Amino acid sequence: MAKDRTPDKSRATGGGASRAGGRGTGGRTRPPTQVVAHQRPWGLIAGAIAVVVFAAAVIGYAVVQVREADALNVESIDEIAGAGVYEYEGGQHVTTPVEYEQSPPVGGEHDPYWADCTGSVYDVDIRHENAVHSLEHGAVWITYNPDEVSDDDVATLAELVDGVSGRMLSPYEGLDSAVSVQSWGEQVKVDSADDQRIKQFADLMTYKSGDFPEPGATCENPAFLADPLVAGAPSSAGTDTDTDGAVTNQ
Repeated sequence: MAKDRTPDKSRATGGGASRAGGRGTGGRTRPPTQVVAHQRPWGLIAGAIAVVVFAAAVIGYAVVQVREADALNVESIDEIAGAGVYEYEGGQHVTTPVEYEQSPPVGGEHDPYWADCTGSVYDVDIRHENAVHSLEHGAVWITYNPDEVSDDDVATLAELVDGVSGRMLSPYEGLDSAVSVQSWGEQVKVDSADDQRIKQFADLMTYKSGDFPEPGATCENPAFLADPLVAGAPSSAGTDTDTDGAVTNQ
């Protein structure tokens, strides 16, 4: 019996399909793997560094300011270079002019009425006898030579006085330094309105307990503030030398 030699189409077709398709599904070429590099958040890092640097600068500045402020603080008049200390008794009231040993005066006989010292800034050389009475009440009196300081200098001094109870500022004709600061029995003279000793003295001696004769006495005298007596003017207290409580000029 003769064999059928007709090719097995199904086998040929299957084999052809396999060859035509190459290696089949298992032999396909995979696309190259893409490695994604993680980007560093440079913006955030730079921002964080800037914040740290700024904070360090602020803290450093604050530390410097505190140290400078501490360096200015003094606890005794002896720590202020050039300060003079004098002894005077309080309560010596007169209505006549007084020849003082120090200029500006720092104590001694004085007018029954005091100059207002509630942070008062005067533009005239106030009567010295009234100013000394203010010192007796614990005030600090800052004076300046109007021929030796500028308007800016006066403004600098006024910043230490204006609105601060227990302080007053006035020009002082013939002053032998640019600026002189005095309290009852203490004084320092300097050549510049920027001298740190002015602030040191004012901060230390304003109402400093135990250093003036009449603690608790008022600095208010609105009548004097409104119409200040100038140096060389007669007393407004008349002949009454025992009054120490009036706040108005007669």
